[in-house]
Amino acid sequence: MRVKRGVTKRARHKKILKLAKGYQFGRGKLYKQASDAVLHAGQYAFAGRRMKKRDMRSLWIVRINAALTDNNISYSRFIHDLKVKKINLDRKVLSELALSYPTEFSKLVEVVSK
Repeated sequence: MRVKRGVTKRARHKKILKLAKGYQFGRGKLYKQASDAVLHAGQYAFAGRRMKKRDMRSLWIVRINAALTDNNISYSRFIHDLKVKKINLDRKVLSELALSYPTEFSKLVEVVSK
């Protein structure tokens, strides 16, 4: 007895086409093109989740460096002094301090650079 795949095939196609909704031209309408587009989109999304972490870290570093320029100390010297003094603040917290609380950040720089 042969296996009829109509229902299964249709469900699989609908799933892919639903994921491709909003794509331009045939990529949103035709199964084969939509399948390729969804596959690539998944790869970009996977890579993007890692790139986002890198981008955020570099943004924090830029913010910290900008605040340190006002305090006449280099970023590398500041990070080194933090490690020497065993002050465990990550770059996210330091950038938030520099952005939202500049006076407290300046006090921290003074404490660290002594």
